[in-house]
Amino acid sequence: MELTLPPRVTDRAFARLAEIAEATGQQKALRVAVDGGGCSGFQYDIRLDDPVGDDLVLEKDGQKVLVDQVSLPFLQNAVIDFTEELIGARFVIQNPNASSSCGCGTSFSM
Repeated sequence: MELTLPPRVTDRAFARLAEIAEATGQQKALRVAVDGGGCSGFQYDIRLDDPVGDDLVLEKDGQKVLVDQVSLPFLQNAVIDFTEELIGARFVIQNPNASSSCGCGTSFSM
């Protein structure tokens, strides 16, 4: 039986959040949510937001990543990272629960 754990956020992702806060002068959290839709059935919604109610708050060095209770089961054991590639810099989700994903990396199926 595999142990289910909340998502993990890399140091790179927390560092990028700190850079965004410094550049914008606003201390916002990164919200990672899962919505129905996209080309594979589910899609990630990644945006800056404020904590609400029963959000899971993952925090390091004053930076916060939020996951709502509905999205949490879809993100068990996932890794939230930040990557800089030739195609651009972005937050990415490495999700072991996804059986397939699309080329854009924002849509997946289970």
